[in-house]
Formats: sequence, structure tokens, C-alpha cells
Amino acid sequence: MSISTLTLNDGNQVPWIAFGTGTALFQQDAQDAVKTAIASGFTHLDGSQMYENEESLGAGIKASGMPRSALFITTKFHRLQPDQTAKSALQVSLKKLGVEYVDLYLVHVPGHHAGRLKEVWKSMEECKREGLSKSIGVSNFEVEHLEEILEGAEFPPSVNQVEIHPYVWKSLQPVIALHKQHNIVTSSYAGLSPIFRAPGGPLDPVIEKIRARLESTRGEPVSAGHVLNKWLEQHGILVVTTSSKADRMREYLDTANVPRLTAEEIEAIEIAGAQRQQKFFWD
Repeated sequence: MSISTLTLNDGNQVPWIAFGTGTALFQQDAQDAVKTAIASGFTHLDGSQMYENEESLGAGIKASGMPRSALFITTKFHRLQPDQTAKSALQVSLKKLGVEYVDLYLVHVPGHHAGRLKEVWKSMEECKREGLSKSIGVSNFEVEHLEEILEGAEFPPSVNQVEIHPYVWKSLQPVIALHKQHNIVTSSYAGLSPIFRAPGGPLDPVIEKIRARLESTRGEPVSAGHVLNKWLEQHGILVVTTSSKADRMREYLDTANVPRLTAEEIEAIEIAGAQRQQKFFWD
């Protein structure tokens, strides 16, 4: 199964959906889950220094037997330690992962670098220039954080990975507008939160109605997760998701085969989402 890609502002291509090693795998051995994800069809693997499982992510990649060239690997810079830079931290990550480069390196949380974001970004740019990471970007950045590093940047961020689902969509519009201005790919995590973390909300009946329509159109099962991931996909968003279950992994990848949402269905999701503004991470 071929996974479609998004084009980054530096010309590189990124698979539109990734398997993440945070959340349930945070500080856990991710080897088996990563191996299963790759066997299920994932080629984009999203890790982080903060998750404290880069060694097992690397072990899962090695155990899969998949050639490095067939994979897209992301990791994220956590905190500056004494006598450390984003570059030296990445060099440690590369050893843990067992690879010579990553495809994408993100600054994980702007608040960890208050007053030092420009300094951190210069080191990120060095990682790109030296080929330690093919592309660089950020995560959890708001407008003011992006503006701080964009001023005087040699390379603008290629990606900003943020919490995205209909319950935060309205509040995210200023960030997304800035992304469009600089051709920054918007990436999402926690995209299925309305289903798993906030059931019973105003979105539920809207999602169910759309799910039933898609299932009837398709003639095959369609889940609520399919609906939300399809909504993200049609907005051109890079989706990061995770699960320990192979059938759930295959369901996420199957999103590409689900019929498209209509403009009216997309609008209905966003109107319902605006009725409940709720973040689940980094608030």
C-alpha cells in the first residue's frame, strides 16, 4: 500500500500519516509496536527525546528489516542540558536510533527554551546544513513562537506539530494562517481526542451521521476514527497517531481509502467543534 506524501517548504516529501511513539508508549519499550506498525504499512515513525524510548524505536526499525531509505524518521529536541546544543542532542539520538540521519527534527516544546528560541533554532539549522536531519521544524508553537524564530531564519520550519481536533480548530486559525503564509506543513497529534478523551460531546452525533453515510457509500465498515482522520487528511494535515493494536494501525492507514467528506460535512464538524473549546495537552 502506497502512502501519499506532502511536500515540505524545503522540497522534501513526508508521508501524510505517521506512527507515534508517545502517549501510550511514553517511557515504554516501543520495539514490538514499531515493528508491528511497519509490518502494517507505516513508513513514517515519529519519536522524541522526551519519550525516553528512542533506543527501542531504533530496535523496532532494525527488527522490521525495512531498509532505511524506505522509512521517514522524525525525532524531537527536548531540553537544553549543560554544555549541550540541539545539534549535540541530535547526535545522541542518532546513536540511540541506530541511524546516520533523521528525516525530520522538531523543537518539541517552546516553553522549554524561553528567551533562547533563536539560539536553539540556529543549532537546528546547523543540523540541516550538515545533513544530520533532512528537514527541521517545531512542535506546540504558537504564533509568537513562530514569529520569534522566523525573524532572521536561514531555514523556516518545515512543520509545526500541534494538537488538532475539532474542539481546538477555531482557536488554531491564527497559527494555521501563519503556516500557510510560510508554507509550513501543519501536523497533528491527539486528533482522535473527541472520541477517546471527550465522548458525549456536541461532535458525537455529527460524526455518527457522517460515519453512517460514508459506510453506506463505501459498502465497507467505516469508524468514527476514520471520519476524524479523513477530516484532517482533507485539510492537508500530517497526522501522527498511535496504537498498540495491529487492527487499529491498519484502520488508520485505511483512511486514505475512505470516501471524501463533502464540504457540508466538513463545515458541520467544525461548527460542532466550535461549541466546545477543549485542549487535552500542553494547556
